[in-house]
Amino acid sequence: MSEEKTTKQILQEAEEKRKAERVPLYNPEALKQIKEKFDQWYNTKLREEDRKNWFVTPQTILGSEIPRGLLYTPLDVADLDYMQDIGFSGDEPYTRGIHPNMYRGRLFTVRQLAGFGGPEDTNERIKFLLAHGATGINIVFDLPTIQMYDSDDPMARGQVGWCGVAMDTVKDWEILFDGIPIDKISVSLVTHYPTNTAILFAMYLVMAERRGIPWDKLIGTVQNDIIMEEVVRSGAEYLPPKWVFKNQCDNIEFIRKNVPRWNFITYNGYNLREAGTSGVTEMAVAFTNAIDTLKELTGRGHDVDWICERLAFFWDPSMDFFEEVCRLRAARRLWYKIMKHQFNAKSPRSMWMRCHVQTSGISLTREEPLNNIVRAAYEALAAVLGGAQSMHVDSYDEAYSVPTEAAALVSVRTQQIIQAETGVTEVVDPLGGSFYVEWLTNEIEGRILDEIDEMQRLGGIVKVIETGWIHKKIADYAYKEQRKIEEGIIKIAGLNYFRAADVKLPEIDVFRYPEGVEERQRKKLQKIREERDNKEVQARLDELTRAARRGEPIIEYCIECARAMCTEGEMFKALKEAWGTWRPPAYW
Repeated sequence: MSEEKTTKQILQEAEEKRKAERVPLYNPEALKQIKEKFDQWYNTKLREEDRKNWFVTPQTILGSEIPRGLLYTPLDVADLDYMQDIGFSGDEPYTRGIHPNMYRGRLFTVRQLAGFGGPEDTNERIKFLLAHGATGINIVFDLPTIQMYDSDDPMARGQVGWCGVAMDTVKDWEILFDGIPIDKISVSLVTHYPTNTAILFAMYLVMAERRGIPWDKLIGTVQNDIIMEEVVRSGAEYLPPKWVFKNQCDNIEFIRKNVPRWNFITYNGYNLREAGTSGVTEMAVAFTNAIDTLKELTGRGHDVDWICERLAFFWDPSMDFFEEVCRLRAARRLWYKIMKHQFNAKSPRSMWMRCHVQTSGISLTREEPLNNIVRAAYEALAAVLGGAQSMHVDSYDEAYSVPTEAAALVSVRTQQIIQAETGVTEVVDPLGGSFYVEWLTNEIEGRILDEIDEMQRLGGIVKVIETGWIHKKIADYAYKEQRKIEEGIIKIAGLNYFRAADVKLPEIDVFRYPEGVEERQRKKLQKIREERDNKEVQARLDELTRAARRGEPIIEYCIECARAMCTEGEMFKALKEAWGTWRPPAYW
């Protein structure tokens, strides 16, 4: 264990210093009276069975297993200090939201995922979504692109254009964004990994410069997350964690300096949770990664406020409604404390926990798929009540395939109904002040901090990846979760709870992937390889390999490769040659 103080120790010391300044919200005499009345009610009004089972643990998809009492009163938050613990929206500690007027000032961005087939196909879907009310673009890539194989690589066979769009060279990026005003619309690139962020974002930048759009006009986000590359990924070849973490930090440096309006990292808790973790672990791992990243970058001499103004998170709201509301409130407050007390941030924007959310894909079922509309709507509502900045609502048919246009439209309309018809966006943090909500917010914050502390005592984010600590945590949680579903402990309507076996349900229209995508991409690659200057290609790839061996930041070399029309797969091979590969521990 390092002698360096953990985040928990730093925050505990800060809390201790502020203890004398706390002003409890509740009158001690009132609390005494409530306690007397509560005891009388508890002993005379409640059934013995309710007293014995005062605490129950909600059994929900991806739940955090936090026991809940039957009833919450001021006694459960007796030491609540309004200004220190809750405050006002847009003000420290940001529990109630990062903007004073929240959704009255700006509604959450409707940012639906788009990606399937070739870039020509996804271009049409982007235009469809924008025409029907989407306010941002969110591009998801096929497995070969994510795993950094070209569409004509044997590893890509049968997967090209499935579950995302196939992208091989800058030419594909030009086709993908043809007719899309990327200098006016925010673009989220779901790159997942630091390595393919360096490669794919390089291609995006070259595409922009070919269109005459300066990099400082580009608005958007990449993910760039080591957890995605080394833990959640299930690929054939992995790069060593120490290099991937360095690459993550190098990408941040480059993007912050050269693409100032771009969010250079989105700490992706979403996919980690979908792989099999609780909401507490999701946030604890993302925060640990973020803390270690900030330590590295401030150690390189960068000002923390300069870095953190473009840092964001990506969360996974699932089915435990109040937990999802409280998780966002807890994460906002905890991130504020970390930035203020551990990193001495001065800019308010640096202390904001800004986040995108996507409703849970794991909660969707193939059985009675229209039920998924209800599930996604509740998850979306929880995220709004928790104060998310942008959202993707999963479509009801995603348990089968990429959404059809009709299903995608329902997802867009779900967000628009919440925005325009429910009235929930008119009042900031409408659940704030509830005894239950404030207690649960406190409980979740404490549990997240405890898991951060555990990871830091084990050596930090790279160490818990290398040792397999995170991999084992996923395996254990996912196994237990699946057993609960099979045994009916976690109830899922239409699957293991009130299944409509004797009712004839209408069939849904399942998306059919466009035909010939793999062949189309192969022909495109063949033509590019015949027409480009292959001597220049090899020279740029050799430079990339040498730079990687020397430990230099690679993204500038990837840009030069992209300009020479190198493919993604060729750049990945150059990096494997420089760094070698790593085998993650297996616990399945």
